[in-house]
Amino acid sequence: MGLYIILFLFMVLLLFWLILTQPAKKSAAFLTNMGPLILITTGAILTLFRRGVVGMPLMFLGLSWWRRNRSRRPVDHPGGQKSTVRSTYLEMELDHDTGEIDGKVLAGRQQGARLSAMKEADLFMLYQEISSDADSASLLASFLDRYHPNWRDDVDPDSARQENDTSGLKNMSKQEAYQILGLEPGATREEIHQAWRRLIKGVHPDHGGSAFLTAKINAAKDVLLD
Repeated sequence: MGLYIILFLFMVLLLFWLILTQPAKKSAAFLTNMGPLILITTGAILTLFRRGVVGMPLMFLGLSWWRRNRSRRPVDHPGGQKSTVRSTYLEMELDHDTGEIDGKVLAGRQQGARLSAMKEADLFMLYQEISSDADSASLLASFLDRYHPNWRDDVDPDSARQENDTSGLKNMSKQEAYQILGLEPGATREEIHQAWRRLIKGVHPDHGGSAFLTAKINAAKDVLLD
């Protein structure tokens, strides 16, 4: 028994030495995370050696400390979740966390280019090039509305009239709907509602967003909940 007590004291001294030799922030974080475990372990050892009068309160204190740390821990949300919307000429991505929109040109003279890396004049030329495809024009209009609010002053208004064309939404597949909401096939109804709520806040026209993207997100929700 004496040997175990000596060994335990040696481990405690070693632990305190490690704490004292570390930066203050690391030591504080270590104590916060490991403190409950140390108290519970110490209490268990004391109880094992018939010192439950001291050991049991230490175990209770350690357990209470652990529960308190757990209650203060922030709730984790899946990071980096993105939605994807495709058309003939564009592949657009919506970041669930930041609400940012970016895209890649899939066809045409600017094929392979990222919209965020293109100059405003090049974006206008791209719009004129793809204006014959309603979905592509609407997606690019969504990007321009967000990052170049006055773009319509420099583009023929007649070529921008297709922004709210939602004729292609009726034929949306479930696979496309999952991609738009950034979900995996088999997502639950609650997950679908949560993804829809996150996205709709960022793209709704009332908040400076896009009517076309709003329609796409609403249609995706309806397809998956049908």
